[in-house]
Amino acid sequence: MSFSFDTKKELCLLPLSDKSQMHSLCYGILLFSKKFTYKEIVFTTENKFVGDKLEEILTLLYTPVLEKSAGLRVRNSQNRLITMRVLYESDSNRIFESFGYSKDEVSLRINRANITNEGQLSAFLRGVFLSCGSVTNPEKGYHIEFKVPYRNLANDLLTLLCEVENCSLRPKSVMRQGKFIVYIKDSEQIADFLTYIGAFTSSMSVMNTKVEKQVRNNTVRKINSELHNINKTAEASARQITAIKKLMKSKTYNSLSPELKEIAVLRLENPEMSLRDLGGLTKDNISRSGVNHRLKKLMSLIEDEVQ
Repeated sequence: MSFSFDTKKELCLLPLSDKSQMHSLCYGILLFSKKFTYKEIVFTTENKFVGDKLEEILTLLYTPVLEKSAGLRVRNSQNRLITMRVLYESDSNRIFESFGYSKDEVSLRINRANITNEGQLSAFLRGVFLSCGSVTNPEKGYHIEFKVPYRNLANDLLTLLCEVENCSLRPKSVMRQGKFIVYIKDSEQIADFLTYIGAFTSSMSVMNTKVEKQVRNNTVRKINSELHNINKTAEASARQITAIKKLMKSKTYNSLSPELKEIAVLRLENPEMSLRDLGGLTKDNISRSGVNHRLKKLMSLIEDEVQ
């Protein structure tokens, strides 16, 4: 199953005994469902846990007659599309009006009267996510989005998300294939939102994955840096050895000082060794810069020899 599927499953398994929060959760699911009107209420989902949760809540709050069916498998998924329909118009009327709407409603907006405290807001946003939200596996990227059918409703959701205390959410919106998409791409904001709506395991997964990625990236950078330094050392050593061999065949070599002869021999015998380690082998135990100075002197002598 996908990370998004598992996140919704986690949310659906949360106990919810407070009737007002149950009402807010139901409101979030229905308001962003396929059809939510005075005459008709239809909800579709790929996640059986979400379907079961909505059926449970509707039964507890309204006891409507529901028609539930499972269609063909959704493309690129092993899950069947579940459709839940309130069968009688009278039940739809009653449910619709319970959220403060009338049969003359033209454009659905979020009715703040249904969300009067933090507990209700958390439950409502949980319902919105269950209805039209999805979250990407953090191993692949950081992205959470809500596909909303109406512009005004999308704007209301955008505003509401910005008002969530202690989360500092900064959602954005875009239109894609006739849907209004409200989304968040920051990993910390996604983790905060998932925690806020009760998906604690999924939130920890996002945070842990981010830490693992940072450690992995830092390790790769360190290895690459070390490999780069090793390559630089090897290339410099190769040039020095080539120059020293040429110098030894020339008359100039005999006139070299004991210190330069010493470092020339040490470099030939230890081609893989760093300058600091070479310095430790000299009689005077000279520093890295001292070794570098002597090798540069040898290199300049061979250049003069070639000229």
